[in-house]
Amino acid sequence: MLGAASLRATFFASAAFADVTVHVLRPEVPNTEKAYHQKMATDFEKSHPGVDIAFEYIANEAYKQKLTTLLQSDQKPDLIFSWAGGVLTQQAKAGVLQDISASVTSQWSASIASAGLSAFTVNAKVYGMPVNASDVVFWTNLDLAKKAGVDPESIKTWDDFLAAVKKAKEAGVTPIMVGGKDKWPLHFYYGYLWVREAGKDGMAAAMGGEGDGFSAAPFVKAGEDFKKLVDLQPFEAGFMDTTFEQATGQFGDGKALFHLMGDWEYGTEKQNSVSGKGIPDDKLGTIRFPAVAGGAGEATDTFGGINGYAVIAGAPPEAVEFLKYMTDTENQKLAGAQGLFIPIAKGVEESIANPFFRKMSEALAVSKFHQIFLDQALGSDVGATVTDVAADLAQGVVTPEAAAKTVQDAWSMR
Repeated sequence: MLGAASLRATFFASAAFADVTVHVLRPEVPNTEKAYHQKMATDFEKSHPGVDIAFEYIANEAYKQKLTTLLQSDQKPDLIFSWAGGVLTQQAKAGVLQDISASVTSQWSASIASAGLSAFTVNAKVYGMPVNASDVVFWTNLDLAKKAGVDPESIKTWDDFLAAVKKAKEAGVTPIMVGGKDKWPLHFYYGYLWVREAGKDGMAAAMGGEGDGFSAAPFVKAGEDFKKLVDLQPFEAGFMDTTFEQATGQFGDGKALFHLMGDWEYGTEKQNSVSGKGIPDDKLGTIRFPAVAGGAGEATDTFGGINGYAVIAGAPPEAVEFLKYMTDTENQKLAGAQGLFIPIAKGVEESIANPFFRKMSEALAVSKFHQIFLDQALGSDVGATVTDVAADLAQGVVTPEAAAKTVQDAWSMR
């Protein structure tokens, strides 16, 4: 398998005869989504003679680790996949992104959900465009649920979920699969519990530096909630040595009852499984992250991302044109029809054929508060602290109080 450097060299060589090459860099996706990208690239090239579109894919964790260095090199891409949030803001302030506001026509902006457009806007300047929304849910193996005597649809509260974990363990079923080695999958628990305990106002207050910030009671309580789960030893053996890719494959192999993951799980659990087919759709389910008793958050609040592409400083105009093409309503409808992701363009809801994605889209539609992944929303440095703290909590090596203080200290020093 070619490494990232070899892949880039290959792209450069293959695109050498084009008048303009637009390099698109993003994390790995299932082959079905790669085919979708390639079709868009091919169609765009046909209507834009002399333009070559080159997609490059890097493993998720490597993408995050290498991106900053790559953007400072002479081989930087033209478009990068972005989860928006604080990391995008940092990149804009660092001058590595291109302000494309002048290219965003009223017709283009009107076709995009306002929340999505806002996510790629920093200080009234547009630096990219959203392509899809992501929603984190508990993916559920229905056969294992039956074996464990668990009714997933009855799980409404955190106590309900803890009870289901206990029943699974008693039945000899591994309750939860998690890619602890990459840490960010563990922050989904900690982050979602922040949302449930603090709610929209509490999150805004902490980010605004009000009161005790992230050391306030709701964030400590979120750590205590997480500790109650951790104390049950719910994860697979050796979970801190398991990567995201391995975890999603093992879930697809039927090795655990639950996997807390975003909508991309649908494709990756199939592709990364030994069979390449994963869990059959009729044996697969999803449930919302449970509510917590006394929490300020609404049960309908969601946690995930608004994902898309940012334009790199110095990228050719064709990069912006291709970004516009990727967000075209017809291409968004095609993605929805193929069940690749949850498209964010207006008026494409009816195109979503995948029942799991349609369910998520409906949840996002009624959500009054959608929290972007904390490792993106809080910026790279504080985001890394959150994922580290989540991993420490999962291993029982830090108290909820100390965890909250560590995050607050990092936020104060940013």
